[in-house]
Formats: sequence, C-alpha cells, structure tokens
Amino acid sequence: MQNLQDHLLIAMPAMGDPNFNETVTYIFEHTEKNGALGIIINRPLEMELGEIFGQFTLSPAKHGQSQKPVLNGGPVHRDRGFVIHNSVEHYDSTLETSVGLKLTTSQDILSSMAGGRGPHVALVALGCAGWEAGQLEAELLTNTWLSVPADLAIVFETPFDLRWTAAVGLLGVDINRLSSYAGRA
Repeated sequence: MQNLQDHLLIAMPAMGDPNFNETVTYIFEHTEKNGALGIIINRPLEMELGEIFGQFTLSPAKHGQSQKPVLNGGPVHRDRGFVIHNSVEHYDSTLETSVGLKLTTSQDILSSMAGGRGPHVALVALGCAGWEAGQLEAELLTNTWLSVPADLAIVFETPFDLRWTAAVGLLGVDINRLSSYAGRA
C-alpha cells in the first residue's frame, strides 16, 4: 500500500461522482487499518467565515478573517468544521502531518481566529472526505484519481478555480490532453 498522507488527490476528468468532480483533496491521514481522511481544497461555498463566527457568537476583530470563504470539504460530516493551517500555536483536537500541516476540529481555533490571534493562513471547511480501509486503493486501481506530493503553495495561495489544473501540472501533465477513458495494460 502506498501511503498518501500529505498528498494531493486529484479527480480524473471522467470522475462520475459530483461530490468529487474536478476536485483536489489534501490527504491528512491514510492507514491500512483506518482508510483515508482528506479535505477538498478547491470548492468554496457561498459562505464566509464571519457566518461561522456568528454561529458560535464570536465577535471578530477588524482584521479581515470574516470575509474568508468557507470550503465544501467533502460529503462526510458536513455539519463539522475543519481548519487547515500550519500555525505553531497549540489547539485542541489537532492532527499534525509529517510536513507540519495541521487539521484542527476544535472551537478554540475559531475563537483565536475571530480574535485576530489565530492562524492568519488557514482554510476553513465544512465536511470532509473519507474512505474505508482499502476503498481508496481500489479507486486508485480503477484510475479514478491521480496523486502527487502536496505543494503548500497550491493549498494556501493558488486561486480556488485554478487548483485542479495546478495540481495536475505538478505531474507535468496537461489536463486538457487527458482522456476521459482509462484502462490497464
């Protein structure tokens, strides 16, 4: 089994599932026993972070965090928030990867962000993507996905609408030249 933690999972052009069509998913955890957990990083919702702050009755400081878009992180746990960041600060309920990227699910990070203290470079998502043990590996065998080691510039800096193309570009592939049909020799 190839461990895809800290990789970008890129949906192939023929992806039939509308939850994942033209998506880029950062894989935070991938184990043989538990499967995989990731956050889609290129699907902004029509919601801003200020709305999340309001739901928790947090008064945002005047530093612009409220206008940040909230992402559709995936079809699983759509009622849960996930914050992707690389802050050195400690927050409860945080999963840290080998490259120092963190995924936090606790409210303390939102309080810190609203107060102007929290990570200023962060993505906030509702929902996540999850695969049971062996499920992602089976999907990779059917050429549903491409994968590439993560590039933090794509995660945090590339405009959302360009992330899919940019992630494929890391492989040296022109997405417009990929066939929507796949096979194995």
